[in-house]
Parts: sequence; C-alpha cells; structure tokens
Amino acid sequence: MSTRPHRIASPLHVPAGASADKDGIVVGAGPVVVDAYIDFMCPFCKMFEQASGPTLDRLVGEGAISLVYHPMGFLDGLSTTRYSSRASASSGCASDGGRFMEYTYALFANQPPEGGPGLTDGELAEIGAMAGLTEPAFGACVRNGTYLDWTAHVTDTAVERGVSGTPTVLVEGVAVPANPQTIVAAVAAAAR
Repeated sequence: MSTRPHRIASPLHVPAGASADKDGIVVGAGPVVVDAYIDFMCPFCKMFEQASGPTLDRLVGEGAISLVYHPMGFLDGLSTTRYSSRASASSGCASDGGRFMEYTYALFANQPPEGGPGLTDGELAEIGAMAGLTEPAFGACVRNGTYLDWTAHVTDTAVERGVSGTPTVLVEGVAVPANPQTIVAAVAAAAR
C-alpha cells in the first residue's frame, strides 16, 4: 500500500507578496527564513505580536531574515461568522495594498474576543483605513472575500505541515518557542 502526500489545491486568488508556496506573505529578503503561523482571533498571537513584533521588525530591517506570515483561519469555530478566515483574507487585501504589516498590527490592536461574531467586513475595511489602506479597491477586496480560498490554502497547508496551534514559529524549518530571545538565538545560529 503506497502512501502519497495529500495534494492541496492551489488557490484561485493569491495576494501580492505571497511566498513561492502561496501559503504566506513574505516580509523582508534576508537569508534566514522565519515562519510565523498566526490567527487574528488568537489572543496568544496578539501577545506574540506585542512581545516579538519589534524584534522581528528589527531583524527584517537589518536584512537578517525573510519573515513569512501564515495567517490562518484556524479558530473559525470560535466565532459565529468565520472571523479568522475573513480577517486572514482581508490581510491578503492589505498585502495587495503594500501595507500587510501595518494592517496586521491594526488587526491585533482591534482584536475581538473569542466566542463572538468578530468584526464585520465593514469594520475590517475601516481598520484598513487606519493602516493607510484608503483605496476603494481594498474595501471591495475585503467585502468580496477575494482571498477566502487563499486562507483555506494557508490553513490546510499549515495543518498538513503539522502546525497544531497558533502562534507557531519556525526558524529555517525548525520549531522554536514564540518569544523574541529564542527567535534571535535561532536566527543567529542559522546564520553561522
């Protein structure tokens, strides 16, 4: 009996800045790859972003890392409106507008509680305006759910790779604790 790996269908719509595997958004162009699997409804992801975000920004700015964010729809069951998937899809719209990181920060700053409806598409578009995404195309992209199939691809690919919770951080493919000190040490070791 042969066991072939499951093939995940490629999404029809892929945002600007997507990784070669189409399963994340690449920020920076450094030699060490850091993957961050996040969910915009996950309170631990918000804490991760608050604690590690400045360090990751610094590493990107120094040209040390390529940071790949994988915004998942992992916690859709904890909202009544599939908020995780809709927020992830809207981050793809933000990437098209060249403001993925600004939008990521704004989404975590305005994170709704688990168990409720989450933010509406209109509220997601308003957060985009706060992050500098004022073009009508951004709001249309959010309201149309343009990147919902991309979000499903990101989530399915992560699960197939063994990601079972968020945040999950990998440095050069090796899982590390999601804290700035460990990430910096792992990046330094990988750069040797």
